Amino acid sequence: MRVFERWSASPWRRSGVAALAGALPVFAFPTPSLWWFAYVALVPWILLARSAPTGRRAAYDGWCGGFGFLVAVHHWLLPSLHVFIFLIAALLGALWAPWGWLIRRFLGGVPSPGRGAAALLVLPSVWLVVELVRSWQGLGGPWGMLGSSQWQVGPALRLASVGGVWLLSFLVVAVNVAAAVLVSVREARVPAVASLVATAAATSAAWAWAPRPDVDGRVRIAVVQPGVVGGQDSGERRFDREEQLTRRLAGRHVDLIVWGESSVGFDLGDRPDLARRISALSRRTGADILVNVDARRSDRPGIYKSSILVGPNGLTGDRYDKMRLIPFGEYIPARSLLGWATSVGKAAGEDRRRGTEQVVMNVGHGLRVGPLVCFETAFPDMSRHLAEDGADVLLGQSSTSSFQGSWAPEQHASLGALRAAETGRPMVHATLTGVSAVYGPDGQRLGPWLGTEASTARVYDVPLAHGVTPYVRYGDWPVHGALLVLAALCATEGMRALRLRRTAAAPLVRPARTVRESPARPGR
Repeated sequence: MRVFERWSASPWRRSGVAALAGALPVFAFPTPSLWWFAYVALVPWILLARSAPTGRRAAYDGWCGGFGFLVAVHHWLLPSLHVFIFLIAALLGALWAPWGWLIRRFLGGVPSPGRGAAALLVLPSVWLVVELVRSWQGLGGPWGMLGSSQWQVGPALRLASVGGVWLLSFLVVAVNVAAAVLVSVREARVPAVASLVATAAATSAAWAWAPRPDVDGRVRIAVVQPGVVGGQDSGERRFDREEQLTRRLAGRHVDLIVWGESSVGFDLGDRPDLARRISALSRRTGADILVNVDARRSDRPGIYKSSILVGPNGLTGDRYDKMRLIPFGEYIPARSLLGWATSVGKAAGEDRRRGTEQVVMNVGHGLRVGPLVCFETAFPDMSRHLAEDGADVLLGQSSTSSFQGSWAPEQHASLGALRAAETGRPMVHATLTGVSAVYGPDGQRLGPWLGTEASTARVYDVPLAHGVTPYVRYGDWPVHGALLVLAALCATEGMRALRLRRTAAAPLVRPARTVRESPARPGR
């Protein structure tokens, strides 16, 4: 330990270690999917910040660890953003500086059992607020939330139905803090063990108490995944391939057919011939077809990404325009200032336009669906609102064709499990080039994933459920609880600082006393 302390005395070496420690949680996400690793992945980072010689150095440890975490979970963006990803990670990594400072504040030195117990509540709350801030769409959205690493764990999915991915993040961080206390702070081991027991008890209680989805029907939904189609005329050839695959669904008794994001590269108002071909497919298969158009609209200015429903008689009129756009990928924030990003990466040459409201579509057979486009499936509030608005099935249309061979397709597909478990609604994740996936209302996977090498159409038998989960009913209550914890912390620290200030301002010389042992009274 002393050897490490001497070696890490260099600020640059220590910063590098902090960045590496912050990057460790990436292995809990797909593709590695070492979900169990999430419960100890933060321990090295916590121990490093705890050993910082000063509060400022602990804040730097938090900042550098946040930088490493963001670069790791977004590393697949490197070919698109190039050096810009490091600038973004350096700016957003500062959100973890208070977390690092508070680690030393509560766990530094020889903390009392009270401080150790407080750390088990405060540190997960701070982490949750960091996730809340960076989940704002303008800052890149909630990709890589720590709780989403638990997408394949049954008990965790049950907890997601109670408090969403927020509750999972809180508990994962709490377990990490408890593990760090167990290995480094002997005096606070009792609260740490109590925290682990409480986490296990909460998981067991959620398993027993949280209402299970009550399946009350089934629908057959087909996913059409054309695979990678390149070249200058890729839009036409992709449409031809999608048309070919959809024809194979005739006679399969499907209720809905879903194409991926940007599956149609032309506005259907400008290309009525394509609209007629899709309508012919709808008549042949006996099902409405949800396509996604990425094109300049003919009825208003600008480029939109839109989910459009086509029936046997043509366009049904149901349309959803994507609301939350990807920074730099679909628009450049403050383009007049940051427009140079187009010269160093694959940033958007022209800003896409935003939709104004979410839409629930009636596709016939009494089935109501709520579409989401691309990384909107990472936002738990959007799927929750669709469930509140009466959606029977959540539909995510995506295209990760720019990130083939990376961890991005699997990570994106895994998010559907969380959205399904949170809302008690099945989730269909349809892509152009994989990975496509379908999840039941409990978040469990239905059938096989369609990998990045697949070019096919597959029919899924999807169970329906219409209960209301606690998360849909009560919303982001773990976040509200974390904010209350931080408010109480700020109030406590403020009172403590006030007491210290009053103590410092008190007279250092004791008042003189008379012969009769009474305080001297000036002026007498």
